[in-house]
Amino acid sequence: MTAEPAVLDLSKKLVAAAGSLLNTAALGEIETAARGLADSLRVRKPEYDNQTALGQGGVPGALNTVAKAALSSSATPTPEYLPALYEVLRVAANLCMDHDENRQRLLDVEFPQAIVSLLEAYVNLNQSATYATPQPLSIPELKVIKTSMGVLVNATVGYEPVKSVLVESAHTILRLSTSVYPPGSWLEPIARDLFPKDAASPSEEDIRESWTLRSGLSSWAWRALGELKEDSEPIFETTALPELTRPLRSFDSSQPSDVPALFPQALAKSLSAIDFEIFEESCSTLEGLVMDDEDARLSLARGLMNPDEHGGTACLTDILTFIDSGTHHPLWSALESQQEAARRSKAFDMCKAALVKVVVEVAGEEKNTDVLWDDSDASAPGGAFVTRIVRWIQENAYADFSKPSARDDLVICATLALGNLVRHEAHSLAIVSSPIGIGPALAAILAPDADMKVKHGAIGLLRHLAYTPGTRAPLAGARIIPRLLESGIFNESADIAETVQVNAIGVVKNLVSGNAENTFAFVLDDKLADSPSSGLRLLLALIGRSDKTAIKSEGTRVLINAARTLWSSAAPEGDARRAAMGAMTSPDVANALAQLIGRSKKYPLLVNEGVVGLTLLSLTPAGANLVLDALTIPLPAEAPAPQPTASIDDPDSATVMSPTAAPGRAFDMLVYVLRAKSKRFPEEICINTCLLLGQVSKPVENDTRKEERERFVQEVKPLLEKEANREGESRLKAAAGKALAMVV
Repeated sequence: MTAEPAVLDLSKKLVAAAGSLLNTAALGEIETAARGLADSLRVRKPEYDNQTALGQGGVPGALNTVAKAALSSSATPTPEYLPALYEVLRVAANLCMDHDENRQRLLDVEFPQAIVSLLEAYVNLNQSATYATPQPLSIPELKVIKTSMGVLVNATVGYEPVKSVLVESAHTILRLSTSVYPPGSWLEPIARDLFPKDAASPSEEDIRESWTLRSGLSSWAWRALGELKEDSEPIFETTALPELTRPLRSFDSSQPSDVPALFPQALAKSLSAIDFEIFEESCSTLEGLVMDDEDARLSLARGLMNPDEHGGTACLTDILTFIDSGTHHPLWSALESQQEAARRSKAFDMCKAALVKVVVEVAGEEKNTDVLWDDSDASAPGGAFVTRIVRWIQENAYADFSKPSARDDLVICATLALGNLVRHEAHSLAIVSSPIGIGPALAAILAPDADMKVKHGAIGLLRHLAYTPGTRAPLAGARIIPRLLESGIFNESADIAETVQVNAIGVVKNLVSGNAENTFAFVLDDKLADSPSSGLRLLLALIGRSDKTAIKSEGTRVLINAARTLWSSAAPEGDARRAAMGAMTSPDVANALAQLIGRSKKYPLLVNEGVVGLTLLSLTPAGANLVLDALTIPLPAEAPAPQPTASIDDPDSATVMSPTAAPGRAFDMLVYVLRAKSKRFPEEICINTCLLLGQVSKPVENDTRKEERERFVQEVKPLLEKEANREGESRLKAAAGKALAMVV
């Protein structure tokens, strides 16, 4: 199928005129011929295939000649060149629309590259590094730039060869889009600044046309960028951060609620829609860049104190300011339907959540810890970043989170970010100490009706803080454990939030370690009694009903740390200690410790902790009986019970167990520990195991479990004798001998 004769004639004129550009009349001829071709390509006629025929001729080469010549004698095309260039770009855009062969022909003559050079020329004219105001441009220039963007869109849609060439120019496209149309700038009184200084005073119609072209140009630019970023590989580097954060400024709290009189309703609605479109794309792109690129995370942190990092734009500060005070645009209610305004509000909140993730990721980058934490001012520990996010916590901790006005987003962002920064002991101490003293605010956040996301942030921060021993007393003073229990995180209704429960367990596990006040607060209720509302009973119930190994095992480690504290000098003598030790000396606690041993064959550390915990319980007659039962009763189905073999006397088998019937007991695991000591279990664990077996085997005054203990001794004694009679001297041999001496 051939081209329409009139179209072929116009193509010949265009090619001829492009070959004689030195002739001043050639530009007019190019403009006329190109306009005719562009118009003809817009209308498809079934009897002709103008698009294919023009692509096969000399038109692609002629288009490229004109585009390159536009920059041959000046930084940007001169005014007399713009009309011809505009029409040439229209031809190119229509030529490659839905036509891969023509896309390739334009690529063969390097026309897309020529377009990029044209865009770069205009980028270089921009004088506002922070994009405070739009770049001054004439109407003809805007038409050329917008149509250039249209060419890039049409050339890239679904066509990888062009995408692979243009992907390196993504930042150029973004920079020019932001320079020509900073989102929201149409609401500023800058009409005269839209045009070159030597231009005549613009009419209102000129101003409206300028904004229409600028916004349309930016929309097309983002369409082109969308085509380039279809693949998983990022298309931007850290240099794009100023452009990606610029749209955030168009949603600050100072935005007007009335449309300027200059703009008709339809135009204002269009500009508002494009502003939001760019905002959404920027937030999504920024989130992806920060999540994927370490350099972006590092650059944002450096720029906090050094705006020169981003050419004068404080990108991270802009993000923080947006999270703090960015708001739904007041014009939405005036310009949009209720349904569309609601959609934007929801999308806006999602974008803000994405930027919360950005801040958390930046704070979570280990290399940023010393950048974001600044100790240069003793009156503001942590510096500007820490002071700001601490203020978010303290100002909003006492809010009613059930109300829409509550700023739970600030609390979530601040607690998660701060949690990433307090991995150093000195930082944790600074956060809980004066002048910050974050404990009471975190306690307040743990309200029963607080959203689980809010609790997640606060509990995550507390978990990091509790790692440091010096924080445990201040956090006890803030009543963190009672507030944690009141929050309902250990209740059955919270079981859906497994990660938060694990973190809460981690908080308690560390707080009770070596701190009697926290241990009493966990083991006993507020009346210093053992009751169903105590943390001990709530945690035991959670351990019992959960099918998650992390909850069962980590929850049981809380019990072990509590026992270590109570059975040590860290707990002062008195009614509270006696009540807490009595509460801990229970079948549920002993069984939980035994089950930890039974399920932890692959984790020697957990086996050892269970052994230590049971040893402490067995130091009293009542506790010794509970431990005896816990070690010898069959393990529940949840635990991967060790399977016994026929004989206890096979020293070379790594799977030797005591001769008991399946499903096995925690005691069988202890037998395995002694048998596999050289292969998996260090000597220290074997020593502790011997001491536990000896302690439980000791006769008890007025023993009500004499028969059970005698059967236990029959199994234990050969094990201890074997270790005690080994040749040579060792700590294990001595421990086995000491344990054997306890056995009658």
